Amino acid sequence: MSQRGLEPAAAACLFPGFDGLTAPEWVRRRGYGGVVLFARNVRDPEQVAELTSSLAGLLVAVDEEGGDVTRLEAADGSSFPGNLALGAVDDVALTRRVAAAIGGELAAVGVNFDLAPVADLIVDPANPIVGVRSFGSDPALVSRHVSAFVEGLQSVGVAACAKHFPGHGESVADSHLELPSVEADREMLYARALPPFAAAVEAGVRAVMTAHIRFTALDDEPATLSAKVIGLLRSELGFGGLVMTDALEMRAIAATAGLEGGAVRALAAGADALCLGADLAPEQVEAVEAAIVAAVREGRLPEERLLEAASRVAETAEWAASPRPRRDREAGAEAARRALRVEGDTSLSGEPLVVELRPEATIAAGEAKHGLGGIEVREGEQLPPLDELRRVVIVVRDAHRHAWQRELVPAGTIVVETGLPEWRPPAARGWIATYGAGRANLEAAAELLARG
Repeated sequence: MSQRGLEPAAAACLFPGFDGLTAPEWVRRRGYGGVVLFARNVRDPEQVAELTSSLAGLLVAVDEEGGDVTRLEAADGSSFPGNLALGAVDDVALTRRVAAAIGGELAAVGVNFDLAPVADLIVDPANPIVGVRSFGSDPALVSRHVSAFVEGLQSVGVAACAKHFPGHGESVADSHLELPSVEADREMLYARALPPFAAAVEAGVRAVMTAHIRFTALDDEPATLSAKVIGLLRSELGFGGLVMTDALEMRAIAATAGLEGGAVRALAAGADALCLGADLAPEQVEAVEAAIVAAVREGRLPEERLLEAASRVAETAEWAASPRPRRDREAGAEAARRALRVEGDTSLSGEPLVVELRPEATIAAGEAKHGLGGIEVREGEQLPPLDELRRVVIVVRDAHRHAWQRELVPAGTIVVETGLPEWRPPAARGWIATYGAGRANLEAAAELLARG
């Protein structure tokens, strides 16, 4: 194949992000296999539908997990609780229904590829990346809900992507910032990390996303660049669908293998779709494409491997060509209400005074623009003067990870934990765990407080 003939195949493997509310000319003319939308690309459903209509034939991907990670509803918060709340309810039929509802809303605006569900376990509550994005810490529970989520999402024609293979929960480091390394032995990985991905494959998941993590029991290379790890997914788990990388500009790859080198090595290892995320200029995306073409021409990347990868992207796009809209937001409200855990006295003596102790947001979720209302307090700040403690509601998030939050919680108040419910304030009068900070989660808590 000539170099010119290689260019379409290389472009077909790329999934760039872009700025703005419309697809720029460089995206529409280059023949990419897909794009990844972020909150910056979203104003309202009508605008998103118009944007996606200009990208007909492509896979239009988005991180729409429900709960804390939403792109379509970033301005107001998700109408659906995330994985941890669904795992707390542990009703697989409800998880399937919520996933179908999320998929139906994506379909209504022309998004046909959801980078969900998270199939990682909560292994260490100190992990800042997984947390409420996981269904839980038990492999069997996580497996059955990953399976249900895949089935629900794909029942409306939206391709699901289980992530982050073989398990981001095994590390507490953030691959956005560094290359994590996991020392767990092979037996532990097989018993704990892999079962949810095996369940996703069994459920017919169309795509699996790799983790930018080195699993030393499997290979010295990070999973995204490892033929051994991707080979395990193909051979032992029997996955024949699309393997997608996490964003290659994340420092775990860009600061080690380099953006262009990482792209070539990921394809050579067996990845098919290369996510180029949110922060790359058009020239950088074109440089990745050129590097792939050069690698084939120079014999560093087999042409057959590139063509196979491009073919898998095309097959997935064909499968997801006609997603089916539907609307079922009551599924989200029901799940959020059922997930609430309540202890102690949650009655209020008057109009609630809400104080939200807001920690720094994770990169994956981004800064939330919604909350229970009231006064926001950040690390290093003090609480405002509080009287009538029986009407004070203190909102915390992952208080087990933030000593400053634990130190600020006054005795005799109601505490609402919106992250992992690992710490219960001993002197609180009442305690509510929402298992997530999505709008649906917070609305369920507000309803409960209003009832007293």
